[in-house]
Amino acid sequence: MNYSLFESKIHQIQLTESTNYLDYIVFLLFLSKNNIISMDLVGLIVAGLVVGFIVGMTGVGGGSLMTPILLWFGIPPSTAVGTDLLYAAITKSGGVYVHNKKKNINWVITGWLTLGSVPAALLTLWILHSLKADLEVMNKLIKYSLGWALLFTSVAIVFKKKLLVFSQKHAGDKFHTESKTQNLLTVAIGVMLGATVTLTSIGAGALGTVTLFFLYPLLPTPKLVGTEIAHAVPLTLVAGLGHASMGNLDFNILGNLLMGSLPGIYLGSLLSGKLPDFYLRNAIAIMLFYVGFNLVVK
Repeated sequence: MNYSLFESKIHQIQLTESTNYLDYIVFLLFLSKNNIISMDLVGLIVAGLVVGFIVGMTGVGGGSLMTPILLWFGIPPSTAVGTDLLYAAITKSGGVYVHNKKKNINWVITGWLTLGSVPAALLTLWILHSLKADLEVMNKLIKYSLGWALLFTSVAIVFKKKLLVFSQKHAGDKFHTESKTQNLLTVAIGVMLGATVTLTSIGAGALGTVTLFFLYPLLPTPKLVGTEIAHAVPLTLVAGLGHASMGNLDFNILGNLLMGSLPGIYLGSLLSGKLPDFYLRNAIAIMLFYVGFNLVVK
């Protein structure tokens, strides 16, 4: 290992907020080339950087992007899901702080969602635990469920705005005006999200927000997003810890993803609203549909 070369490079590239993010990637490649870190580790950090940037700029759920990437790296489905769940819990916690500061969270709705999602997550974890003896069956179940979740997520991304307009036109429907019915439906959505997120690590972002559009069409979009993020943290934390208890977690991968995603989210947030994300969102939707389709049919 060439330590003198390493030290000189450290002095050349100061990793501060003003650093160009391309320099960050070049720096990682330099470390890999000099056998200071492995290429796989660099790949995971860069993956975290790219996903964090996209999440920060477009708001598209990180799970729908990160889990397929982990599978592409050859990580078993169960480990990919478990690792991504805790990754989501950590990264979304910062979002809760920001949204709460801006008063963009409806804690009542968050409570109703959690009332359904956390028990559903615990039940799903119990089912997965019962399949633990047959790891192949569990991985096949997770992979198949992940495929369908990606297909639904891709549709939700493409038609998100149209669905919002449609829901606002029906804002006076019976289930919108009767609070008891609305609360029960919110709990039911929580149950659906709890099972889906625990099984696939996907659903707490795009799917959760779209379903809330239908139930709360008059709630401002920033509050819908903030409310769903606030709900996602306890859900992904419970589901992630449950997977960790079954051994479905790789702390090294988790650390590498966070190393890349945190600066990526920061940069994406700075550019959010300044760059047109229409083409990027549609490109992501096409990619997710392709990956989901392949997971379902193979």
